[in-house]
Amino acid sequence: MSEAFQLTHFALDDLEMIVAHIAQDNLDAAIRVESAIIMACRRLSRNPLIGSKHADVTPLPVRFWPVSQFPNYIIVYLPESRPLQVVAILHGMRDIPAILPGRQPS
Repeated sequence: MSEAFQLTHFALDDLEMIVAHIAQDNLDAAIRVESAIIMACRRLSRNPLIGSKHADVTPLPVRFWPVSQFPNYIIVYLPESRPLQVVAILHGMRDIPAILPGRQPS
């Protein structure tokens, strides 16, 4: 069975960097964060409209969803895409408005 969501190459890079950064100090924590992000993506694929729009952040047709167990991490996704396309997984302290324009959906 294929996943109901797809990480773009940007989002996959984001996830790999998040996990590698956390794993430098705590491998178990890195695994927990990665698992929580994947579970959140699965939830979004079943309920794509639960995220929030933020026109003040980006004009892109994306929604934002914080990872429940680790709310500092935000999943940015295209709610109308099938499979659900995750365009970014970012820490909330990053400059999200500066990052997203380079991730224009194709």
